[in-house]
Amino acid sequence: MKEEGKRNKTKCLLYVAAFVVFQTAIILVFALFVMRVKSPKLRFGTATVGNFSTTGANNLPSFDLEAQVTVKNTNFGHFKYENSTLIILYGEFPVGEVAVLKGRTRAKQTKKFDVVVAVSSSRLSSNPNFQNDINTGVLRLSSEGKLSGKVELMKVIKRKKSAEMSCTMEINLATKAVQDLKCK
Repeated sequence: MKEEGKRNKTKCLLYVAAFVVFQTAIILVFALFVMRVKSPKLRFGTATVGNFSTTGANNLPSFDLEAQVTVKNTNFGHFKYENSTLIILYGEFPVGEVAVLKGRTRAKQTKKFDVVVAVSSSRLSSNPNFQNDINTGVLRLSSEGKLSGKVELMKVIKRKKSAEMSCTMEINLATKAVQDLKCK
């Protein structure tokens, strides 16, 4: 009888130890993979040129840059962001901007929305590099933007994160098309 009771206690201790090891492994996996909060990604998906026109003696172009913006959230919680602005630049000079209204991207999803940026180059006529680009027929632009917000995991954990965008593109003035759109 004593030997059987001893075996039952040993079995019970083994089951408890196995359960503790199993729970520790689950908690470790959960902490390392699920609870890790990463910064969402903000990018231009596609871009096209619309309403292209030239003005003045120097044929300065102005056009609408019609782009699809994507906010990719790789977290296990949703990303809620505030109002922001995306800026189109020629070198360091802003040539257009568009407002992005506050919104939310669900967990493990990508939100897509369309924007139209009116690009005007009238302020750049005195820039010699700008005149060279007009003569070569390719206008090199970049874009910057930042969506600040919070990633919320299980309605308990909230972490401040920002989605940032830095894209470059070339506008072919002859074909009125966007070329070499690259985002980091």
